[in-house]
Amino acid sequence: MSKCEQCIVRQLNSLKSLTKDELIRVSSCKTSRTIKKGEVIFDEGDHINGLFCISDGVCKVSKMSSNGRDQIIYLVKKGDILGERSLINDEAANLKATAINDMEVCFIPREEIVSDLSKNPNFSMNILKDLADSLKKADNVLVDMAQKTVKQRLAEMLINLDTKFGHDTDNVLNIHLSREDIANIIGTATESAIRLLSEFKKEKIISLKGKNITIINTPKLKKIAQGF
Repeated sequence: MSKCEQCIVRQLNSLKSLTKDELIRVSSCKTSRTIKKGEVIFDEGDHINGLFCISDGVCKVSKMSSNGRDQIIYLVKKGDILGERSLINDEAANLKATAINDMEVCFIPREEIVSDLSKNPNFSMNILKDLADSLKKADNVLVDMAQKTVKQRLAEMLINLDTKFGHDTDNVLNIHLSREDIANIIGTATESAIRLLSEFKKEKIISLKGKNITIINTPKLKKIAQGF
């Protein structure tokens, strides 16, 4: 892993606001680790005690519902950070983070970075913006679950995946999710997600090949997402 002050990834998140001296100090105390696909980074109730910076890979952040289903709140990719709440309130994690594919992450202990919140206003503001963005995502999930059909939520999810992760030269989405993960994002049974994906394929809105999803008709997908 590169030193924090030389790392390109930090330019994508709140760490870009730290001064060179702060970055050098953080770099000296961080630990780096490889997380395998399916491995839990932290679970609900864990005390994170620090900040995770994602150097490579993707993870899902979820909440266990009362009926035992994992509701995926959002996906985290290279350049994102996890654990901002632990910097503010030092409470146990309210969510669970699980690797969707092999990941490289850096962990910065809370005590090594919390002082920067009071000394560096730009860093504090960016952390607050990250927290506000997380709250916005949670709000959107709540509203979508209450007001949109499962079909609308699937269409919107596919659009959001294309926006967040992009696609290759063959228009295949650059993120490969299991059918169960797709179901847990849109809040439905896996069987229902599979049925709707097949319906979209039949209508030539998308094409499917294993976990590869290609969006063929974006305008149609957007209309479905909007309820038309």
